[in-house]
Amino acid sequence: MIKIYGIPNCDTVRKAVKWLEANDIEHQFIDYRKNPLPKAEIESWDKAIGWETFLNKRSTAWKPLAQDIKDNIDRESALELMLEKVTLIKRPVLVTGNQVHLGFKPEMYQEIFA
Repeated sequence: MIKIYGIPNCDTVRKAVKWLEANDIEHQFIDYRKNPLPKAEIESWDKAIGWETFLNKRSTAWKPLAQDIKDNIDRESALELMLEKVTLIKRPVLVTGNQVHLGFKPEMYQEIFA
């Protein structure tokens, strides 16, 4: 089962879900604000693509963090922060089998589902 993670009011997430629906691709949308992510899930994303890739340093949740937290971010602290503040995760996260994809561009999804 294809899973797409994000928050429903995110424009990019909405575009990705619309694309999946328009292309008749069965999927499950997981709103990770309402359904907290298990640590194992975020750890599997880290293993697949690396925490640095999906930590959103342009997020409004990143900006107010204390400078010492930002300066000393490492894998463990990043994963904990992303579990606490899910808006620190780049969106959407698309999981197809054991592959993890970030963001949405129609041509990227076209290639994934070709």
